[in-house]
Amino acid sequence: MTFAFYDLETTGLSPAFDQPLQFAAILTDGEFREIERVNLRCRIAPHIIPSPWALAVTGVRPAQLLDAALPTLFEFTQEIGALIDRWSPAIWTGFNSIRFDEEMLRQAFYQNLQPDIFATQFNGNTRFDLLTALCAVWNRQPDLFEWPVDETGRVRFKLDLIAPLNGFAAHIAHDALGDVEATIHIARQIAQRAPALWAELLANRDKARLQARIETFEPMALIERFGGGSPRATLGCFCGYSASNPNQAAFFDLEAADPADFLTADDATLFAAVDATPKVIRSLSINKTPALLFLPTPTDLQLRRAEVIANAPELRARVAQALAARFPEDPAAPTPLVEKQIFGGFYSHADKGLLAEFQRADWPQRQEIVEALSDPRLRQLGRRLVAFYSPQLLSTEERAQFEDWRHERRSAPDAPETEWMTAGKARRALDEIRGKDGLDASLVAEIAAYLQGFDIIAS
Repeated sequence: MTFAFYDLETTGLSPAFDQPLQFAAILTDGEFREIERVNLRCRIAPHIIPSPWALAVTGVRPAQLLDAALPTLFEFTQEIGALIDRWSPAIWTGFNSIRFDEEMLRQAFYQNLQPDIFATQFNGNTRFDLLTALCAVWNRQPDLFEWPVDETGRVRFKLDLIAPLNGFAAHIAHDALGDVEATIHIARQIAQRAPALWAELLANRDKARLQARIETFEPMALIERFGGGSPRATLGCFCGYSASNPNQAAFFDLEAADPADFLTADDATLFAAVDATPKVIRSLSINKTPALLFLPTPTDLQLRRAEVIANAPELRARVAQALAARFPEDPAAPTPLVEKQIFGGFYSHADKGLLAEFQRADWPQRQEIVEALSDPRLRQLGRRLVAFYSPQLLSTEERAQFEDWRHERRSAPDAPETEWMTAGKARRALDEIRGKDGLDASLVAEIAAYLQGFDIIAS
């Protein structure tokens, strides 16, 4: 067993419209002894305005964004892809990585035409998230750690607070490599102090094993955290899979309701059970290593209610439809931007072969390969890459179209559909930063000058 602990520092918080700037990773054995480490950085892509807050927090100076000695984002994704392949099989582990870093990395692979955007999940690789594990520790064995609290007494599940409080004095927060080292420290402590809990959490990364386990209809505890609240356990059991997504299982709260009451319920009642708040039937992502733990002593009530569900295939089928109905497709909705189409279907075998060629080719060849792709998403992204990194290959008209598109991105209105950093958003963020105590004044000045270089912020 090997762990690949990793972390990203990024231009912002949107996986679809921001990018990684730093990728750090440490490969360890099962006892957390270091085997190898990497610390990679890259330049900013030509169409992205970085969040001023992201630069201020991470300490990334604008000069780094444009450093010609650093690889482009395209080359950066090539390096990471090669590393994942070389380190496979491994357990790819981070802190809040499944919700953020993994999604950011996937988008970077997708937008830079890497053939396998799910590289951390295939070829023997699996995923694990230390934030999920910490939530389980807090619920099951809270005495294992010292927990940071805010002025209201609420526990803060932040790596830069938890790690120093629990013996990791060398933590360099908001640096990818420093966060990786802190994550390894926390993982080692859980594994050494609570080996049974650690083993149970690790086992959940195997989707097939998890499926086999939940399909016994055994009452279990699902530990989740919502918003800034404390983790809480839902005591329930499996109740079918979503009709539209086999990775989404239904998890019936055995404390909240009696499933017998739903055997003859109408559709509206079932829909309320999966959609209303509080939910009687929760959605469980079996491919995201959930904190699903055994119940040492399930009650007779829990066992009876679980048995009702086990003996009610018709109920599970109707729940499957209710889960699928939560997010119906709107045929009248406009086509989403290409960045939001990442899950719009698997690539054809032929296109995957062309993507592999694309990675090995030079830019003139890449331009030809792009036009041979059958997937319109890939053609659009490929043409964008050619414009980014080999604009001399474009016609005068194509270059003008590219510049128009980039200008439209930067000057887009602040509307719900504008999910990326725009000129207006950058202007407001910079004003906020200028009024914030404790930030490096020279860095703030450099950020302001950098943004002025885009002609988006008045001096």
